Amino acid sequence: MAGWNADTAAGPLGSGTVTLVEGSSFCISSANGDIHPEYPHGVFHEDTRILSGWNLTVNGQALEPLAAETKEPYRALFAGRVPRTDGYADSALIVERLREVGTGIVEEITVSNFSSDAAECMVVLSVESDFADLFEVKEARIRRRWDESRAAEGESLTIRGAWQDLRKAVVVSAAGAEVAPEALTYRTVVPPHGQWSATVSVVPAVDGTGPASPFVHSAAGEMSPRDRRRQEWVSKIPVLQIGNRSIERTLRRSYDDLGALRIEDPEHPDRIVVAAGAPWFMALFGRDSLWASLMAMPVDPSLALGTVQTLSDRQGSLVHPMSGEEPGKILHEVRLDVSSGLALGGKSAYYGSVDATPLFLIVLGEVGRWGFAAETMAALMPHADRALEWILEYGDRDGDGFVEYARLNDDGLINQGWKDSWDGVNFADGRMAEPPIALCEVQGYVYGAYMARAWMAYDAGDDALAAELRDRAAQLKQQFNEQFWLPDRGYYAIALDREKRPVDACASNMGHCLWNGIIDQDKAPLVVERLMSPEMFSGWGVRTLASNMGAYNPASYHNGSVWPHDNAVIQAGLLRYGFVEQAQRISTALLEAAEYSEGRLPELFCGFDRKRYAAPVPYPTACSPQAWAATTPIFLVTNLMRYYPHVSVGGLWMDPVLPKSYGDLHIKNAPMAGGRITIDISGSEASIQGLPEGMVFHRGTRPWMADLVERARTRRKT
Repeated sequence: MAGWNADTAAGPLGSGTVTLVEGSSFCISSANGDIHPEYPHGVFHEDTRILSGWNLTVNGQALEPLAAETKEPYRALFAGRVPRTDGYADSALIVERLREVGTGIVEEITVSNFSSDAAECMVVLSVESDFADLFEVKEARIRRRWDESRAAEGESLTIRGAWQDLRKAVVVSAAGAEVAPEALTYRTVVPPHGQWSATVSVVPAVDGTGPASPFVHSAAGEMSPRDRRRQEWVSKIPVLQIGNRSIERTLRRSYDDLGALRIEDPEHPDRIVVAAGAPWFMALFGRDSLWASLMAMPVDPSLALGTVQTLSDRQGSLVHPMSGEEPGKILHEVRLDVSSGLALGGKSAYYGSVDATPLFLIVLGEVGRWGFAAETMAALMPHADRALEWILEYGDRDGDGFVEYARLNDDGLINQGWKDSWDGVNFADGRMAEPPIALCEVQGYVYGAYMARAWMAYDAGDDALAAELRDRAAQLKQQFNEQFWLPDRGYYAIALDREKRPVDACASNMGHCLWNGIIDQDKAPLVVERLMSPEMFSGWGVRTLASNMGAYNPASYHNGSVWPHDNAVIQAGLLRYGFVEQAQRISTALLEAAEYSEGRLPELFCGFDRKRYAAPVPYPTACSPQAWAATTPIFLVTNLMRYYPHVSVGGLWMDPVLPKSYGDLHIKNAPMAGGRITIDISGSEASIQGLPEGMVFHRGTRPWMADLVERARTRRKT
């Protein structure tokens, strides 16, 4: 995942950084709660940094951090102490900051005095706002300098910014403080063994001129709007208990993070989509949002529906070289709540992704099997067909049967698959591949897209289209296995380059081809052996690139790191081809890795061997929480349950292969065909209660789209 021009990765946030997120607002601070403008810190609302400096001192001393605990994705409690100035070690003054993010932030500051003497305290909060664009902050290149004015009025401070014809403002409200243009000051005496507290809020002003919209927070004992939104989310998702408490914590953290990463389409407030990740990607991404919503289907299938509907509305309609737009193409990234961003070439959407369009068709097929209303699906079919047209006319630009990419302008992404860093696709000797590039996994996605659309066509009685797409899929599969397979290496090329030469690096991409079913049965064991080899499997997961390749670097973004979502797709592919033990190994390794980061899997971590470092080595600029990493644990566990509903054919399949160490699994309130079901798994035994009428529970392996298409064809023939 990357921003519009991914060749400039975000600068490190610094150790101990705390990220809070709620919808498209987020806050990044240091471990003591302070926000420093020289770091990529801040409070961000609608892609603007409304708070760039937020520093608390007591009697002139910055706080020494003691603890920072994220209570919910949008709320954290910071504890710090005031350093003594007399040379003694222990301080009697402890400061707690309870911060919540929403439309801005609200912060409750409490000073506790653990001494027998009263303590005179001067508490000062210095405030800065630079109104910088999100991408300027991410890339540490602030280009626009806003003309700033500050006005202190009573107990509030308003900071206004002007740049050309743009006007923005932020209002800081602090009851009981002396408010000056630079800072807020509280003077108090904290009694022996007593406390003092104050509440401060920071909110953007409406239209940069009108009164600030107040930060709605709860009165004592009441729930805040963030808590209510979270409770509504929790009430509609499954309740889960699993014998292994560590895995249970990880799954619950996934639910929480997924809840916090949901954003609304402003034009359709009822339509919820998944943002790609915090802090920098609180936006709708084609690839990331599709993957995350696909992985989260057993928790909330409506997220996938909202995602495909929102992407449909913004589907390409013309050729626009700057934004990469083409008719029928699904976008790479869009900022839903701003008209244009600096990094998006003056447009709010960028289309430089080769895989979002076939993934859109695959997810649409998955949405169809979850039983949404016929008219809802019918409204999406024209978009499905436009996506198919893009694959055939624009995706396969030279007519050789494979979908390839090359950027349409010099500012676009060089690489346009999921490994979209500039050096993400290379040969075994480390040389970079030259575009146009046909990636192996993209051919797999196209195969899956043909099958998904073929099944939808059979379902709707359009046998001619179904037969045409089934034949295309069969032709692609044959061609793929002839041209991408490297018989002397025992694995598939990551890609074909501009000369149609196989790019011969051993990379994780071929694992996605297992998931799609494009790999020939006789080649699968060799692929699996390679993926699970010491060069590829680090002990925490499968590396993006084998350690014996020329471009391997365990601390790179895409050339040797371990990505949880990548491993989850590989795990699904292993199960598809019957490699249960290897799928269990990957699942267990990732769920154990999550234990080292409080149950939350990051976007990626370094590819160092588990034998060398006892804990996963963090990648410095990894997003956390990140959507497809947050949904990975859900996908891993539901894949091991081999849980597969297909409402339109009236069946629910389950054939669990959870490792013994996971313990028994009990799930209630799981969404199913407009109802709610309860699932119990003990060992390889599974039972279901509350299955809606017309649905039959099958103990055994699910039918894949390819199987359904074949069955439908055979049925029609007879």
